[in-house]
Amino acid sequence: MHLIIAYIRPERLSDVKTRLIQSEIFKISVSNALGHGDEQTYQETYRGAAVEIDLHKRIRLEIAVNEEYVDKTVKAILEGARTPNDEADPGTVGDGKIFIIRLEDCVRIRNGERGDAAIG
Repeated sequence: MHLIIAYIRPERLSDVKTRLIQSEIFKISVSNALGHGDEQTYQETYRGAAVEIDLHKRIRLEIAVNEEYVDKTVKAILEGARTPNDEADPGTVGDGKIFIIRLEDCVRIRNGERGDAAIG
């Protein structure tokens, strides 16, 4: 069992969800996040004052999967989250990250199932 955590651009969420569903991955948690990676800091004017933007809006996905779904899940996220650039250099800075964490156990609250059966 693994927990896959991905940070993606908000505008790519719809494409990622579509790819996950096509790959038969239906259980997903989504939350908003702020973060800073390799993107440049920039300034905007907000109500007449200059504001430095150094934290960027991102979407955090959490998906618990059994071993046989790890590669399918990662591939679906990559295909949906990567911004189209050009053939020679797909993707751009700030497209996100995927973390894969091994899960020790999982318990379904409804009926007490454990392990692979609980993830479903």
